[in-house]
Amino acid sequence: MDDEEARARLLDAAEALFYADGIQAVGMDRIRAESGVPLKRLYRIFPAKEALLTAYLERRDRRWLTSLRAATAGAPDPIAAVFDWLAGWFAEPGFRGCAFMNAYGELATGPAGVLDVVRRHKAELRALLAELAGPDDDLADQLLILVEGATAVAALDPGPAPAHRAGAAAAVLAATSRRSAGT
Repeated sequence: MDDEEARARLLDAAEALFYADGIQAVGMDRIRAESGVPLKRLYRIFPAKEALLTAYLERRDRRWLTSLRAATAGAPDPIAAVFDWLAGWFAEPGFRGCAFMNAYGELATGPAGVLDVVRRHKAELRALLAELAGPDDDLADQLLILVEGATAVAALDPGPAPAHRAGAAAAVLAATSRRSAGT
C-alpha cells in the first residue's frame, strides 16, 4: 500500500467513525484498526488527530458541495432542487446531521484549523445559495437558515419531511423576493 492509498483508507475510516460516533469518542488507534494502516504510517501521514480531522472535513466539504451544485445545475427551480437534494440526504441510512456542525458542537473551543474548515464550509454554502437566490442577499441568508434548520431537525428525526417543510417555506420566500424585485 502506498501513501496515497493509505491516506484514502485513513480518511474513509475517519469519516465513517467520526460521523457515526463523534470526534471525541474515536481515537487514532480505532482509526488505525478500521483502516488497516499501520500506526507508524498513520502518524507519518497525519501527525496529529487534528490534521486527520481537518483533512476529513475538507474532503467532505468538497464532496458535499460538489454534489449539491450538481443537483442544482440546470434545474428548472434550483432553490427547490436544494431542498429535494436535502430530502434525499436526510433519508440516507446513518444520517446524523451536519458533520460540520457536529464537529463545531464537539470542538467549539477546539483547534482553530478545524473550526476554520467549519466556517469556510458554511460560507461556501451561503455563497452557493446566494448564486441561486440572485441579487437578493436577504433571500440567501434566509435560505441558509432554512437549510441549517432543516438539517438540525432531521438530525433529531431523520427523514425527508424537514427538507420538504423547509422547501415549502423557501418557495414562499423566493416568490416574495421575485415579487419585490418586480420579476
